[in-house]
Amino acid sequence: MTTTTHLSVVIGAGGTGGHIYPGLALAEALRAAVPGTEVSFIGTERGLETELIPAAGYPLHTVDMIPFDPALGAKRYLLPAALMRSAHQARAVIRARGAQVVVGMGGYPSAPAVLGARLAGLPAVIHESNAVPGRANRFAARLTPHIAVAFDRSRAHLAGGERALTTGMPISAALSGLAGRSRGERSALRVEARRALGIPEGRRLVVFNGGSLGALRLTGAAVGLAGLWQGRDDVQLLVKTGPAALPDAVRELTARGGQRIARAVPYLDRMDLVYAAADLVVCRAGSATVAELAATGVPAVLVPYPHAPGDHQTHNARVLSDAGAGLLLPDAETTAESLAALVGPLLADPARLATMAGAAGPGPHARAAQLLAAQVVHIAGFSFGTPTPPRAPIPSQAP
Repeated sequence: MTTTTHLSVVIGAGGTGGHIYPGLALAEALRAAVPGTEVSFIGTERGLETELIPAAGYPLHTVDMIPFDPALGAKRYLLPAALMRSAHQARAVIRARGAQVVVGMGGYPSAPAVLGARLAGLPAVIHESNAVPGRANRFAARLTPHIAVAFDRSRAHLAGGERALTTGMPISAALSGLAGRSRGERSALRVEARRALGIPEGRRLVVFNGGSLGALRLTGAAVGLAGLWQGRDDVQLLVKTGPAALPDAVRELTARGGQRIARAVPYLDRMDLVYAAADLVVCRAGSATVAELAATGVPAVLVPYPHAPGDHQTHNARVLSDAGAGLLLPDAETTAESLAALVGPLLADPARLATMAGAAGPGPHARAAQLLAAQVVHIAGFSFGTPTPPRAPIPSQAP
């Protein structure tokens, strides 16, 4: 074991919130496990990491990586050169930060971080968050024996996946804390959360969440539903549009008369309050969202993004729908009218909502950040009273 009293970890994460938020949850857990841990991130200038990581108080170092995307056309032939260039840039960051271990959370910025660790002669850990792994982690899994997964079913798609540790999906302490609250505590928090979000008394709250960038399909359907339901006094819609779609959504709400029961916002910063207040969530099926729903026990209508690589969002959604905690609605069928036909009866049936809320259970997700942090600390060879990670895989919710 190392004799240093300082632990430095570099995390590669970027692109969308589905990779960045779990990386931030891991960073939070590392600092809790080993006080004084220095955590820094590697990303690119293209993704949300340029906003989310500095806002969370962590340094971000960018490299010149391009996406693992077949849609690049002829530019895909530049990928090997871009990977090697960005890996050497990552190695320089890793050495400058004095890191003992590197973690790749998925997304194309994480591949050069893992390759940079190999070039620097340091151990690396990858965490795969989706039921079907992305291209970056399928590549990175060939570079390290240390693999963690959110769902057991992703093992078959990764080199060395049979030895992977199932940690679940790292979520923030604020969200994982909801799973451990008693019924009375949850009721009190619900009242506080609804007050903070400005939800009128007596209205059921339906949250539309299209992921970190929003989803035009969900926003359009939500705006249309608000128009259909504008005369109702028993429902409130909270629509996360993403910043780009907000002006059009606000104009459409006003034109349709839906502003009476719906509010459009660019972001939802306090997801702990949102989940505590919500009666139902209509959302994409990114791995982070699925884990958060399972851990917080909120019923959901899941609309998988149809162009996700390997259709991984549909596989993610089935983790909840197979358990009875969510309903799966195809993207092409998601309209104001279809939502009215599906969501209306759900809101009128509190017993069914309660059954859905209790169907999934938090599984490993509520402790995933701590389990992954323990593995990272262990692999770094750092001893600071941190528990050794479990040797046997932990059962996930995926069948």
